[in-house]
Amino acid sequence: MTDISQSAAVPGTAPQRPAATLSARLARWLPRLVMAPSFLVVLIGVYLFIAWTLWISLSSSAMLPRYDFVGLEQYVRLWNTPRWHTAVINLFLFTGLFLGVTIALGLLMAILLDQNIRAEGVLRTVYLYPMALSFIVTGTAWKWVLNPELGVEKVVQSWGWDTFAFDWITRPETAIYCVVIAAVWQSTGFAMAIFLAGLRGIDSSIIKAAQIEGASLPRIYASIIVPLLRPAFLSVIVLLSYISIKSFDLVLALTNAGPGGSTEMPSTFMFAYTFQRNQMGVGAASAIMMLMTVAAIIIPYLYSELREDTHGH
Repeated sequence: MTDISQSAAVPGTAPQRPAATLSARLARWLPRLVMAPSFLVVLIGVYLFIAWTLWISLSSSAMLPRYDFVGLEQYVRLWNTPRWHTAVINLFLFTGLFLGVTIALGLLMAILLDQNIRAEGVLRTVYLYPMALSFIVTGTAWKWVLNPELGVEKVVQSWGWDTFAFDWITRPETAIYCVVIAAVWQSTGFAMAIFLAGLRGIDSSIIKAAQIEGASLPRIYASIIVPLLRPAFLSVIVLLSYISIKSFDLVLALTNAGPGGSTEMPSTFMFAYTFQRNQMGVGAASAIMMLMTVAAIIIPYLYSELREDTHGH
């Protein structure tokens, strides 16, 4: 019997043991089993509810969901609502100012910290601290700071400048800029961290070679270093754009979409029409429009990253 089993075995190989087979199967299936709950949560909590929201936006739902089909009627109602037009205009205005100021300040702070200054760790922590706060806390704090009766205006007037006025938060034409100020304060440290990581990843020999050629430090940063930060710029723009589109808690805590709806954003519009005005179909349509806006930003970014990885390999 021993001779027969040995003759059947492939020369030069050992017979496969059941324990080794079980271990190989466990190693192959264990990652899938570990990831299965997270996959189900994402599938149900994200994609299933996206599909449900899309269906509600195509129905005649009002206070309660209905599962009929009325086509694009809710989207027509949405775009015929003046409050939605205000929200869209505010979104573009807020996003443009928020991105521009945050990127400029974040890049400037990163360049300054890249000069190997003293107490860099302390300064980096101070700049990053606002990012540790929630937008609710930021909105509440800046609401106090910008309040004319107890904030900056009150403090400056108590110093003797009785004619000083800083009442932007109470004026419909300037209240959106208060939201920009609070958002920039919250996110500039985050942009600085990404830019600083990009600067630390650039080979120092490039700077030394440019200095040998006689280029000044500002010219080196403008002509060589900043163009090399393209991946960092792309990441910052995508992440900050996503923050601006979903800016709900900051607006709610700071201005509550006021005064007079002047700081209305798509996120606050969706909340108001879904839960306060009992117009679930219109609220779902606004949510789908927000999703399309996010997709218009994320999909080109992912395409660019995948294309670079493909060409890189």
